[in-house]
Amino acid sequence: MKKVEIFDPALCCPTGVCGPSVDPELTRMASAVFLLQKKGFDISRYNLANEPGKFAENEAVNKILHEKGPDALPVTLLDGEIIALGNYPTNEQLSEWSGINISELKEKKSVKKIDFK
Repeated sequence: MKKVEIFDPALCCPTGVCGPSVDPELTRMASAVFLLQKKGFDISRYNLANEPGKFAENEAVNKILHEKGPDALPVTLLDGEIIALGNYPTNEQLSEWSGINISELKEKKSVKKIDFK
């Protein structure tokens, strides 16, 4: 089984729903990672603000931070090899690596209506 590690820049939260504007890319990643973990796929995300030790422990990521600075983040590793720098993996890539159908990685819209009476 493949292992994916995503090293995020310093974020207040991984979902992107905090702060003045929502980042749809962070929301997509949070949803995809949650779904993949739920299905047993080996995928992890590390936030520079909350887990700086993970960045220091990983020689490749540490080297990138020293050479290019935090603007190079996010960094994605597949089985320990850097495969993406400065952007997140696509749902297509995640589907390919995990063997999970891409349709399962799409955000499902809630159809439940809320009654405010």
